[in-house]
Amino acid sequence: MEKVRVGIIGVGNMGSTHFKSVIGGKVPGLEVTAIADRRPSRLEWAASYFAEAKENGKTSNGGYKAFSEGSDLIASGSCDAVLICIPHYFHPPMAVEAFRHGLHVMCEKPAGVYTLQVREMMAEADRHPELVFGMMFNQRTNHVYRKMREIIRSGELGNIRRTSWIITTWYRSQFYYDSGDWRATWSGEGGGVLLNQCPHQLDLWQWICGMPVLIDAHMKYGKWHDIEVEDDVTAYCEYANGATGTFITSTGDAPGTNRFEVVCDGGTLVCDSKTLTLAKLDVPLDKFDGRAAGSAFAHPNSTLSEVETDGENPQHNGVLRAFADAILHGGKLVADGREGIFGLTVSNAMHLSAWLGHEVEIPFDETLFRDELMKRAASSRRKGTVTEVTSNTEGTY
Repeated sequence: MEKVRVGIIGVGNMGSTHFKSVIGGKVPGLEVTAIADRRPSRLEWAASYFAEAKENGKTSNGGYKAFSEGSDLIASGSCDAVLICIPHYFHPPMAVEAFRHGLHVMCEKPAGVYTLQVREMMAEADRHPELVFGMMFNQRTNHVYRKMREIIRSGELGNIRRTSWIITTWYRSQFYYDSGDWRATWSGEGGGVLLNQCPHQLDLWQWICGMPVLIDAHMKYGKWHDIEVEDDVTAYCEYANGATGTFITSTGDAPGTNRFEVVCDGGTLVCDSKTLTLAKLDVPLDKFDGRAAGSAFAHPNSTLSEVETDGENPQHNGVLRAFADAILHGGKLVADGREGIFGLTVSNAMHLSAWLGHEVEIPFDETLFRDELMKRAASSRRKGTVTEVTSNTEGTY
């Protein structure tokens, strides 16, 4: 096999971006041979875009089959792998179905809405070790986050003392939330900013710093928008070594802030959007003795520098290229699909803490979380008939 025949299930916001990338030759190891979407307008858009690309010589991709249901695509035999880009609740069941038909799976974030359904997906993946299972954590390809992980995991700065991430560059207008009847509902999306915008940051937070063991979260539902789910979150966490952390996010701030800070015994790393700086201490905090300096206000001196990185940031196409390489040559994925449960665990713990009104230890009662979510889904206020809008996501990540 020279190329992996891929089927894209859902050609909405993200699915259409992947469709354009693959047929445009940005992922040489993949070829689109099937797409599926329940909306005829999206299938018509794909046909028009593909025909124009063919006419202008901008694709070497062959023809593809179109389906109105992802299940029909999976059963068609027209592809070797699927890229799942549909609403969150459907990620695990669609992935399970694909595995059972012998197909490799790349799943868009989040892995699912609640951890119990993701565990079912993981268990099915484990029954098919010959199949590749990837998660679309494209922010793991970002050079600044890769470098942060490298430095923290190397141990050169010692133990983590505190983490803090303020990520409020997610401003969304009411128009965005009204662009689909499933958006920002407990029954359709399963959550708000934590489930839609923040899965990447929640994944990176634990990927770089490790999993917390306790969460105490406070959130507002529809504070800035006419929605029923959370659009403003402030969470506190604790780690096994005694370190603490905070995570603050919202879709109501503009222009917003993206600042990720990790304080360690040996210094502090700060990622301020695109720049990574290190304030390295001359003497680590766990070894500094202020008494020797003879001053009540003595503290270690530090040297501030910008951290050099390789500058590479291939994003979604990098994830897809690694996916193709893993299938064709046994290469390494950017993120194994089973890793999707970690950030979702943090997200679920935040929701559960806010719903119950007290701190939650990790691991928590996953059945309790599902039951609490289903209570809210049962009385969910769906929008009824809306005009579906598909937006161009390029440059938004």
